[in-house]
Amino acid sequence: MPPPLLEEVFKLSGVPGYTFVKPLEYDKLLVALRTPGRGVVIEGPSGIGKTTAVTRALGEQGVEEKALRLSARKKEDRELIAVLAEMKDTGVVIVDDFHTLDETVQKQLADHLKTLADEERTDTKLIVVGINKAGDSLVSFAPDLNNRIDTIRFETNPDDRVHELIEKGEEALNVTIDIKERIVQAASGSFYIAQMLCHETCLASKITERQQEKRTIDVSSELVFSRVMDNLSRRFMNPAMKFASGPRLRREGRAPYLHILKWLAEANEWSISLDREVAMHPEQRGSAGQVIEKGYLEAFLKDNAGDFASILHYQAATHILTVEDPQFVFFLRNLSWNKFAERVGYLNIRFDSKYDFALSFAGPDRACARRLFELLVDREFSVFYDANEQSRILAENVEDYLGPIYKSEASYVIAFLGPEYPKRIWTKFESEQFKSRFGERAVIPVWFTTAKPGMFDETNRIGGIEFNPAGDFEAQLTGLADLLTKKMSERILTPDRGGLPVAEVTT
Repeated sequence: MPPPLLEEVFKLSGVPGYTFVKPLEYDKLLVALRTPGRGVVIEGPSGIGKTTAVTRALGEQGVEEKALRLSARKKEDRELIAVLAEMKDTGVVIVDDFHTLDETVQKQLADHLKTLADEERTDTKLIVVGINKAGDSLVSFAPDLNNRIDTIRFETNPDDRVHELIEKGEEALNVTIDIKERIVQAASGSFYIAQMLCHETCLASKITERQQEKRTIDVSSELVFSRVMDNLSRRFMNPAMKFASGPRLRREGRAPYLHILKWLAEANEWSISLDREVAMHPEQRGSAGQVIEKGYLEAFLKDNAGDFASILHYQAATHILTVEDPQFVFFLRNLSWNKFAERVGYLNIRFDSKYDFALSFAGPDRACARRLFELLVDREFSVFYDANEQSRILAENVEDYLGPIYKSEASYVIAFLGPEYPKRIWTKFESEQFKSRFGERAVIPVWFTTAKPGMFDETNRIGGIEFNPAGDFEAQLTGLADLLTKKMSERILTPDRGGLPVAEVTT
């Protein structure tokens, strides 16, 4: 028997074999499928294993190969779905993507399910698969249907199930994936995203089949995620930009379509109630609220169905927007939103970074960093200071945790360039992450007068601050905090303004 291949283990399409994991609702599904007459409605986000679970459960009953699979996305299948109620002895029928059917056909299926249950038919078993609230949609057409069908909601999978999937893949390929915890976190309960990230992790280490000897994959998660984002950008960047622009790009406006997309990225689930989001973001009530209430969003999505139908679904009656493709979820959640907004073409649209400032310093200069942290927090800024993040860093890969902060998650990096800065391992690592940001005017050097001349030649062309450790400690740091406050204010009002001017803070 040939060794398992990567594409067979961490599958990007089709039903997994080596890495199949039973979702929490699997036993309930199995019983529902065995019950004669009663229809089964399976709902939940994309990419969490609904179709795979149905296939495996039917396989256990020995009827999977005989089942008729129909997709509401295919024209020829839609025609057959519309006449299902007129057919007899159809056996097991699976209607996938139910939520994309016209309301007329949805009502016909609701009536058909009721008839099958009332007659306790054993010749036909109808299984409806859709995204969130598919069962509610059916019941809305036939209220008395609720007690005649089994509705099984597949939630996002818990981390231990995603762990199990990865461990089965590791066993099949005879490898250990060092960044397993990061993959579990990034998967957000999606089996598909976990498969995709594990697949790319193996490719990055040139593992394409089972290894003869146990091998540890120690590739950086930053590299894997970057490669995945590069691949996904080719598919999703243009649709995302088109959606963010709306029917007409208004560069000076409030960017309602851009904000709606950002709300999707920030949601814990893959569906959002736009009414709830507008209530949570009252500053967008006059813009996003209007495009929702007046039907502009619905019309925009219908007019551009070719761009959005495979990745987004909008229920106009309930104002619920859902992501249909799990890869699009990963893409949205890993976008650099400030850069994306600029790329779309908006002016003065700024999303708050995770941090306003990140402090980079060597150990001997911790007192300076700590006091500046206190002064900036007192001014209600969000500041990354390592001692304040210890609980979050525990059990994390420190490089994976710190890398994104200095690379992109802080609006500005404040580098305390004392004598020990170039000698310490962590400051070397941190500076490697943010060195490319000098060109973005996002690094503010603080030169210590006690550091040797020329030690930081690369920063001489950047506006910064001179700090004298022998001077008035409090006055200098207070002055620096005041200057940074002014800088942040100017950034918000005029985001294209240049870097911080060279200044000397003295007593």
